[in-house]
Amino acid sequence: MATVLAESNSAVSPRDSAVPEAVVVRFAGDSGDGMQLTGGQFTLSTALAGNDLATFPDFPAEIRAPQGTLFGVSAFQINFGSTDITTAGDAPDVLVAMNPAALKTNVQALKPGGLIIADTGEFTKRNLEKAKYEVSPIDDGSLAKWDVLAFDISALTMESVKPFGLSNKDALRCKNMWTLGLALWMFERDRQPLIDWLKDKFKKNPLLADANIAALNAGHAYGETAELSGPIKQVHMEPVASPPGLYRTVTGAESVSYGLVAGAQLAGLKMFFGGYPITPASAILHNLVKMKEFGVTTFQAEDEIAAICAAIGASYAGQLGVTSSSGPGIALKGEAMGLAVMTELPLVIVNSQRGGPSTGLPTKTEQSDLYQAVYGRNGDAPIPVVSCRSPGDAFDCAIEAVRIAVQFMTPVILLTDGYIANAAEPWKVPDPKNFAPFPVSFLEEKNGDVVLPYKRDAKGVRPWIKPGTPGLMHRIGGIEKGIDTGAIDYGSDVHQIQTDARKAKIDGVAKSIPAQEVSLGTSSGRLAVVGWGSTYGPILQAVRRARAKGQDVSHIHVRHIWPLPSNLGDLLKGYDKILVPEMNTGQFKTVLRDQYLVDAKPLTKTSGQPFTIAELEAAIEGELA
Repeated sequence: MATVLAESNSAVSPRDSAVPEAVVVRFAGDSGDGMQLTGGQFTLSTALAGNDLATFPDFPAEIRAPQGTLFGVSAFQINFGSTDITTAGDAPDVLVAMNPAALKTNVQALKPGGLIIADTGEFTKRNLEKAKYEVSPIDDGSLAKWDVLAFDISALTMESVKPFGLSNKDALRCKNMWTLGLALWMFERDRQPLIDWLKDKFKKNPLLADANIAALNAGHAYGETAELSGPIKQVHMEPVASPPGLYRTVTGAESVSYGLVAGAQLAGLKMFFGGYPITPASAILHNLVKMKEFGVTTFQAEDEIAAICAAIGASYAGQLGVTSSSGPGIALKGEAMGLAVMTELPLVIVNSQRGGPSTGLPTKTEQSDLYQAVYGRNGDAPIPVVSCRSPGDAFDCAIEAVRIAVQFMTPVILLTDGYIANAAEPWKVPDPKNFAPFPVSFLEEKNGDVVLPYKRDAKGVRPWIKPGTPGLMHRIGGIEKGIDTGAIDYGSDVHQIQTDARKAKIDGVAKSIPAQEVSLGTSSGRLAVVGWGSTYGPILQAVRRARAKGQDVSHIHVRHIWPLPSNLGDLLKGYDKILVPEMNTGQFKTVLRDQYLVDAKPLTKTSGQPFTIAELEAAIEGELA
């Protein structure tokens, strides 16, 4: 995902009521067609134009699925406009289909009357067969309810780059830039930032830079010609009114990375990150590698267990230990997480959730690791759990995870997911002065006649002792410890006391977190839609639309999954009905029922795709009927 920085200095003028407030565009093609890059660069141009936006990259699990097949389709959807955007949109207004398979897998999502832009150069007999078409849908009338602009993008691209003497293979690789040029024309986007980006990307091969720029310009020029005789029209989208400040696009993975580093700075600590590559969590490691100047050490371990154990070792040594993974890797880290609980060391564990179980749906999004986060360790091993609701929100949640970890000497799980990790949105770069530091203090002298590494303060938190501190030699480890001393003691009474103490410490975290607020609506009523994580955007929009119809419904979104906010139980009891949408089989619903004995009803989805606003609107209608 490319990054853009832009200044917003004032509110914009009123918009023409005839102009749509938002448009949804989906680019779809083969895995080798560069759809993610195309979408990413269109996102950059959209952000520079001052529109609000949300994106949804959607790609296959195979590294390179067979070309032209249905399961090899890669797509990138962007919802952008001159109004507040919180989701990547339901049905696209425009579908750019680079081959028959891309059309087949995406066309039914397109709005009636929407625009299809199709590359006829790829609608060959062989490709049609791979997409399970007996005849071309462009010719058989099956696309009648949509506008269709079908032309040979492949041939036009090759013609545009002919002067550069590229091979056919290399020439066709410029096809995504030709398509991007057409999209830039459609929405009046400036080409110059993309031209600058291409020159930088191919600075070691200027010929490829010039060829891609020529393709970009040719696609842009084609838009002007197509407007004269086809369904394509140019759309002007006013910038969204935004508070003054410095803005950039940010993905969830980037936001988590920045938040972790900011949290370490606020704590006055260096940071050690131990990780192992896994989709979709790997991007956090990739981002943190670039931040050495902020006191960040990164370590790509040989496996998940080594990664978390190295991070625990760093925390023991007095740094902030961090590790990240996705569901299968988090399972492997489970025993070491118990070690961090028993040693009572600060540690942040980021779980970028994906579809499961096992390898499951590695490139698709899901929220199915909540049980694993709250309950998934041997013994009674309570760990605070924090959940991000959007790419931008991941920054604040990462800081919060660090704060809880160091102030309560505990591992903390930060839940994100595949959608948040890969999606992008505009983000106002925060002023560091607005964040209150929470510097840690290490024990510097004996806290008794001898060193007492497990002597707890009023919050039940033990001291943090750097190894090597003169006179403070001490012992910690994974076997049960005597009261205060750290000496091995697994007597039944001691284990009872220490188990209760560890639980009380984590329960006490609730006193340090904000009271639960209502995101939209009132604090009591007929229906509350309670969400967590990346369901925030579609729930908010669905509740907003329902309330505009006069329906008595409110939206509550929970950031602190464990322990839950201290007022949440009383808040929920103010509603007649509670609906909990989540991308699993009803895990948070079970937690709410268990903790508050409320009749929370589940709304579940495990398709690997986010909730649509329409799905949630229908569920709200059903509950209020």
